[in-house]
Amino acid sequence: MTEQAPLSFTPAVGDTPLTAKQRRLLTLAHELGRDKFAGRAALWDREGSFPFANYDDLREAGLLRLCVPEADGGLGADYATYMFVAAELGRFCGTTALTYNMHICSTMWTGVLADGIPMSDQERAEHLRRRQIHFERVVKDGAVYAQPFSEGSAAAAGRAPFGTTARKVEGGWRINGRKIFASLAGAANYYGVLCTEDKGDDKPDARDTLYMAVPADAPGVAVSGDWDVLGMRGTVSRTLTFQDVFVSDDEQLMPRGVYFKGAQTWPAMFFTIAATYMGLAAGAYDFTVQYLRGEVPGEPPVKRRQFPTKQMAVAQMRIQLESMRSLFLRAVQEAKPNPSKDEKLRLYAAHYSVMEGANDIARLAIRTCGGTSMMKHLPLERLYRDSRCGALMLPWTAELIIDRMGRETLYEAGERDE
Repeated sequence: MTEQAPLSFTPAVGDTPLTAKQRRLLTLAHELGRDKFAGRAALWDREGSFPFANYDDLREAGLLRLCVPEADGGLGADYATYMFVAAELGRFCGTTALTYNMHICSTMWTGVLADGIPMSDQERAEHLRRRQIHFERVVKDGAVYAQPFSEGSAAAAGRAPFGTTARKVEGGWRINGRKIFASLAGAANYYGVLCTEDKGDDKPDARDTLYMAVPADAPGVAVSGDWDVLGMRGTVSRTLTFQDVFVSDDEQLMPRGVYFKGAQTWPAMFFTIAATYMGLAAGAYDFTVQYLRGEVPGEPPVKRRQFPTKQMAVAQMRIQLESMRSLFLRAVQEAKPNPSKDEKLRLYAAHYSVMEGANDIARLAIRTCGGTSMMKHLPLERLYRDSRCGALMLPWTAELIIDRMGRETLYEAGERDE
């Protein structure tokens, strides 16, 4: 076996073993982030504007089709490869990585993850035919897909049916409802909407969740509201409303009832968002080391590394970063359909550790770098604000993860208290 030359950088996820494809794609993501995305990140944050220029670069580099199967014209990246690439992008621009997650999941969920979801032969054939339509839009047209979840209810956490509904009509569906915090609102070409099938009764059921691609220009689709928030400002997560919007049968991203099966079968599908925050943590650590060594471009080359308090703080940051990386990589390695109880609990622990740990590292970075770190021309204050938002991200907020871990540790499936 020919020994591969080492990468010129340590990936945001750490120096884990990589395949040749992963090395190539990580290098591409790193160079895009370093050379283009990092320099623009302050603009999207300051203006609260969507990173269209970054998406032009992602499209040109072929990364919009990262998880489209090779047979359909994509790069055929698996789950782990996506997680590594997304973390590398998040290292340089959290907004781009987070919105990229929404786009990629539309192809990953319908691609490699759907291959592990039980379906009947008829459902499988239907799904394979329809997903080619969506893959072709991404591959040939460079289309961008969004994935609006939240409605201000328990639905996005998987505890209730979605309030957004789809009623079957001739040739397709009529969709009505509202999504809040809808990332890529006004920027995506298609919205991958989760909604509940309206069967004409008063008993909506989460098992009847539909996953539908709604064209952004379909009559009845509207974007409203302001977006002036603490962090992740460039996601432009405004409100989406759907008023009697018609979509054809072929806009189903999964057959009827399959999304619910997928959520039960593939819990790691909701872990993908953590990659962005793994990248943010690495970015905050990187900056701190650069700053203390006097190597931040455009700043006076003043070294601060000689102070024991600074050395101890960097050690604390590295310890936490390595702990996060270890849990993250273990969870990525174990991601599969129907994980064991211990694997699910580790997955939850990894998600919580990354989402909370990213902000802990950013907090330590600000304290260690001192007052200069508050300045807007440097990235730390933005990294702090962006990383604080991770614990709020549905469907697995920090609170919901703690709740799941405690309940699923103490109760076996089907157990109830008297």
